Amino acid sequence: MAPVRRALRMDTRIRDIVEAMTFVDTHEHLVEESVRLARTVSPILPAGDWANLISQYLPDDLLSAGMPQDVLRTVLSPGCGASEKARLLEPWWARTRHTGYGLGLRLSLQALYGEDDLTQASASRIAEKYEEAMRPGFYRTTLCDVAQIEHCQVNSLERIFMSSQQPELLRQDLSFVELARCSPEDVSLLERETGARATCLDEWLGTIDLMFDRHGHEAVAIKNQSAYARSLDYLPVSKARAARAFDEMKSAWGQYSPDSARALNDFCFRYCLMKAAEHNLPVKLHTGYYAGQAPMPLERLRDNAPDVGRLLVDFPETTFVLMHAGYPYQDEPIALAKRYPNAIIDMCWTWIINPAAGIRFLREFLMAAPASKVLTFGGDHIMVENVVGHSMIARRGVAQVLAELVESGWIEFSEAADLAETLMRGNATRIFTKQGQGRGELRDKYHVG
Repeated sequence: MAPVRRALRMDTRIRDIVEAMTFVDTHEHLVEESVRLARTVSPILPAGDWANLISQYLPDDLLSAGMPQDVLRTVLSPGCGASEKARLLEPWWARTRHTGYGLGLRLSLQALYGEDDLTQASASRIAEKYEEAMRPGFYRTTLCDVAQIEHCQVNSLERIFMSSQQPELLRQDLSFVELARCSPEDVSLLERETGARATCLDEWLGTIDLMFDRHGHEAVAIKNQSAYARSLDYLPVSKARAARAFDEMKSAWGQYSPDSARALNDFCFRYCLMKAAEHNLPVKLHTGYYAGQAPMPLERLRDNAPDVGRLLVDFPETTFVLMHAGYPYQDEPIALAKRYPNAIIDMCWTWIINPAAGIRFLREFLMAAPASKVLTFGGDHIMVENVVGHSMIARRGVAQVLAELVESGWIEFSEAADLAETLMRGNATRIFTKQGQGRGELRDKYHVG
């Protein structure tokens, strides 16, 4: 019995260290607090009430468990009462409450509203407490006081760059999906956004330069989630070939060949990587699992790490942050971090996709790659309340991994506190703090622009 008692004591001591530590949250999709206070209803805030708490991620599990689409639409509509929504959810919630998505919701309900579960009896109380909590300043209270988060990095789903009303709390990514994709719709969007017309490739590159010049000093990173739509094998393309593709795109207005679209996308993507290095901005790339119910080609997910490997070699001055630990292909990102100085792995979202996989990944990462190259928390949420439960799962996972490594003799207990600080806030603070000035010579090195 002695080894068991020792493990329990050690777990408690390490858990206390982790519980006292603050997180730097490296990935959210939070809307502005003012939008929430206005009770805005939109495609990303569909319910208009407390049911927004279940509108992201959990529906994926509910539908997988067999919930009919029309029932889900009713639950996420503004016109249905709290107890009725809970009644409709009940049979499907019973099947999904144990998943990472379900656990995150339950922990948030408990921490914020004192409710242990979502039932017909608790739904009305949850709805009332949800409304009571929404007062000016509730973002800071929820994130800093309840979740013990220093600040968040936000990838807005509404703007290429969101000028936040709380810039220190909600630090922003510059999205470069549209800048790199360069579709007819993207060109029109950026013309409206910047007032600059792009009738040729050089003018489009000028638009990209303009966005980096406007927002590069405010942004913490640039972010791209094109892995939902294509592979990450962004290949070198000559500027002449890209210019012809741009001209074809402008003249055909969307009817140009897939080869030309791919060539233009590849060139502009790589141009944005060069701009990121000039502005000392890390590049965040979605890798691994997909949100939503659309088809998910696992063979493409499997190739994310090998595809990124070429970018790591071709852009050694650019820091790449590979998001979501590549789940379910988690060994390959560890190999990249172990090999390449400019590869960082971010566990954002991972803890609620599969908590057990998060624990396994972090334990194996720490035994293979430098501890300085992993980021351990980002909620990936639209709703600030959901960050709370997710952060609690992440804390438990970090504590469990450190306790297991100490108990099995791989690290000393005396190292645990420093390692917890490194994993939970130190790495993020260092990686996303700009050093020095821009490096304009990269433009000549990469033969672009």
